[in-house]
Amino acid sequence: MVGALGRWATQRIRDYSYAMGFLFQVGRETAFFMRRKQVAFRVLVLQILFTGFEALGIVSLIALSIGAVIIVEGGSVLPRFGQTSLMYSILIVVITRELGPILTAFVIIARSGTAIATELGNMVVSHEIEAYLSVGINPVSYLVVPRVLGVTISMIALTIYFNAFGLIGSFLVSQLVKPVPFSEYFRALLRTLQLRDILSTLLKSVVFGIIVSVTATFQGFRVRNSVTEIPRAAIRAVGQGFVLCFLADAIITLIYYL
Repeated sequence: MVGALGRWATQRIRDYSYAMGFLFQVGRETAFFMRRKQVAFRVLVLQILFTGFEALGIVSLIALSIGAVIIVEGGSVLPRFGQTSLMYSILIVVITRELGPILTAFVIIARSGTAIATELGNMVVSHEIEAYLSVGINPVSYLVVPRVLGVTISMIALTIYFNAFGLIGSFLVSQLVKPVPFSEYFRALLRTLQLRDILSTLLKSVVFGIIVSVTATFQGFRVRNSVTEIPRAAIRAVGQGFVLCFLADAIITLIYYL
């Protein structure tokens, strides 16, 4: 039993050391990204196209649904307590501060996280990573960094889009439940919206983007020699992405209220 515990502890230390070294490499190569050749920028653009632009449809549907649910539920419950004005505070808190960043992160984890881990895992199994190393190309610079930057930029853009579309969509739904003048609705929202709400959602989007992209690339590179490891790497990327995003969200929200 002691030997098993020792082997488990040794393996955990190796895993954490490898993860810290990988994170350090990503940070260092990101600082020098602008000096890289055109191929890295092409990967960056393609990653933004896949992660950001192609996810607009599902993000729009989720944002509209969340806004509609808040309007319908709030419009039926809050008037009973004479707190109709709280509707705008709830919209800001739920959409802008909380659900906007976290739901966008979930969409990107499900789409891009699995795709990145699977793609890099296939490259490891087919020995493409070894080919990069044999010609003196750092795979972190040309494969990881563009994807990390692309996912993070897309996360920020999609979070802003989610917030805007959710608030606009909630206005459209409110016209079906209880018509409110356009100027009155958005004037009340702007009165409720504070600078720290905007900073909170931007901070969460940046942190979530880094978490999702680094986790996916890390798990993709951890594939060894077997094709059967690739789906497991994708599953680990999704699971760890969800857990880390929840933890980061809780920490940032705690800091917000301190």
